[in-house]
Amino acid sequence: MVSAFREPAVLCDWDVRRWDLLLRQLRQANMTSSLYELMDARGLLHSIPAQPLRHLNWAAQLSERHRNSVQYEVAAIWRALESTGVQIVLLKGAAYVMAQLPNFAGRIFSDIDILVAKEHIDEVESALMMAGWHSSHHDEYDQRYYRVWMHELPPMTHVKRGTMIDVHHAILPITARLQPDSDKLLRSAVPLAGHAHLFTLANTDMVLHSVVHLFYNGEFEHGFRDLADIHNLLRQFSEQPQFWMQLVPRAVELELTRPLFYVLRYVSLFFQTPIPVEVMQQADVGRPNALLLALMDPLFERALLPHHVSCQDQFSELANFLLYIRGNWLRMPPLLLVRHLFHKAFISKREAVAAKPQ
Repeated sequence: MVSAFREPAVLCDWDVRRWDLLLRQLRQANMTSSLYELMDARGLLHSIPAQPLRHLNWAAQLSERHRNSVQYEVAAIWRALESTGVQIVLLKGAAYVMAQLPNFAGRIFSDIDILVAKEHIDEVESALMMAGWHSSHHDEYDQRYYRVWMHELPPMTHVKRGTMIDVHHAILPITARLQPDSDKLLRSAVPLAGHAHLFTLANTDMVLHSVVHLFYNGEFEHGFRDLADIHNLLRQFSEQPQFWMQLVPRAVELELTRPLFYVLRYVSLFFQTPIPVEVMQQADVGRPNALLLALMDPLFERALLPHHVSCQDQFSELANFLLYIRGNWLRMPPLLLVRHLFHKAFISKREAVAAKPQ
């Protein structure tokens, strides 16, 4: 699968057996339609055997319906919040779709993420509730976890459509060691044509938010897809002359040099993304010490592979576990981390069992 996205022309010589394994990896990573769009853009669809081509065509049709659904849902969110006059910044997948970024035509995602100023968070939540969205987390601990410690409201689900929205007021939790300034992100946001009060992050900020989401989340089930997103963003924005000059200085300003160092290192390794030498040199400002880097390389190089059995080895599960602990460690102080892990491991499971009908 890494080979397929790095150089899709190699697929022209693959037999059905190799395609079968690739399709299973693609389904696991939720990237079947992404490969279709890549092959289509390169004019290579005609070279694919008939059986795997049917799978790709089917995935492309689902992707088109998904894109239409996202556009409908964003319009519904806009209508719900228009009267508030609050600046709404679309994040991640919804931003890619609404900004019509060509490298993301096949991107599939499960919810819509938005960023608003913290002082407007209650107003936005009330307006969304009036329009049919309600919190999907009713547990008292979960409510406190999100509202006191996290950077977002508890996820909200529409009562009729079942669609989900995550409302953020920052890109990292309140308890995290790094605190990128949300006001700087909001001030630099770019208006979305045709939609008053709807914005996307500036190009450098869009990349850096994707970097934070990948390397501070702690869960790497879709790590390969998220790394591919960053690869596509870098390719897309590299066409703009000021982008590379602004990327590292913006990371310095937002205190995100360490995760940017990691992402440039691994996107180059996995996708051979063309990154200017001087940018890689500038990014060294975030380089960890040699011992830490020697530890992190084998962990990330395993966790960022597709989570299909064919891509795993005997150390993959350990790598993912250690990175899960790392992600939570970076997001919470030690005592809160211990409390949170204990609650999720024991109390939440016990309450879930007790709630099941007998």
